Amino acid sequence: MSHDGRWRSGLAPGALAARARLLADTRVFMAEHGLLEVDTPVLSAAAPSERALECLAVAGAGYLVPSPEHALKRLLAEGAGSLYQLGHVFRAGETGRWHNPEFTMLEWYGVDEDMGAAMARLAALLRRLGVPAGRPARTYRAVFREALGLDPLVADARALADCAAAQGVAPGGMGAEAGRVFWLDLLMATCVQPTLGRDGAELVTHFPADDAVLVASDPDDARQALRFECFWQGVELANGARELTDADLARQRMAREQEARAAQGSPVPPVDEALLAAMRAGLPPCAGVALGIDRLLALLQGVDAIAPVLPFADGR
Repeated sequence: MSHDGRWRSGLAPGALAARARLLADTRVFMAEHGLLEVDTPVLSAAAPSERALECLAVAGAGYLVPSPEHALKRLLAEGAGSLYQLGHVFRAGETGRWHNPEFTMLEWYGVDEDMGAAMARLAALLRRLGVPAGRPARTYRAVFREALGLDPLVADARALADCAAAQGVAPGGMGAEAGRVFWLDLLMATCVQPTLGRDGAELVTHFPADDAVLVASDPDDARQALRFECFWQGVELANGARELTDADLARQRMAREQEARAAQGSPVPPVDEALLAAMRAGLPPCAGVALGIDRLLALLQGVDAIAPVLPFADGR
């Protein structure tokens, strides 16, 4: 008689019912806020250009989407109004404590809303779902300086690499040639993020604009993007932004990211021409948010990884 338990889901006790309640409560909140639920395909002919995103390619068919962003923005350009999608998305090479190749994402866009409105709705949703409020929002620049004593808007790649070395987090054999984006991301993930959201959900705003693609720049300081992230217990739960509406600038940024992907040896997917056409036709002013449902559920359930709240996590 076999004792192999790999057929089981791996769920923590009560996680399945908690997931159902969380999804239902989220949909009620979205309806109360006047956002229309939509259901766009998980298979796309194109993929995002962002250098940090690795998409799962489907031979002869395209890509499994890492986010519904492009499809949702095409609907916005058609006049669909404020909307959201709650469903599965996919990313290659993301398996670990807080990552799974397939996961559940809530993504929404509020028409004629700015970054502040998106932050306020996210904070209200998290409170409704049981997440305590943390300290007031701070800028990326402020939290980076507090944790590392370095100004992320002016530090060059050499200074950032030296900082990472001093913190003991620099990969061997890598230096300034890796670029500002690499070192900023590494330092944020390893040295700054663990300090955030200890007492409740904490918002960090105005991220550096170095690798911004579909995010609007701060009109008062082009070094910053109108982008924010939300952290709880040192875990990133969500990110959001005032969205870029300029198709020409989006194309320039996509080309920059494709060059970066080629330089780092990553696949270079084709530019999403359908998205750019929608932007040229008229993407309305809007702000969007993407929230990781599995991470949120794990923290609400008091577990320190997403596998116990995922029915059949990777490998099962």
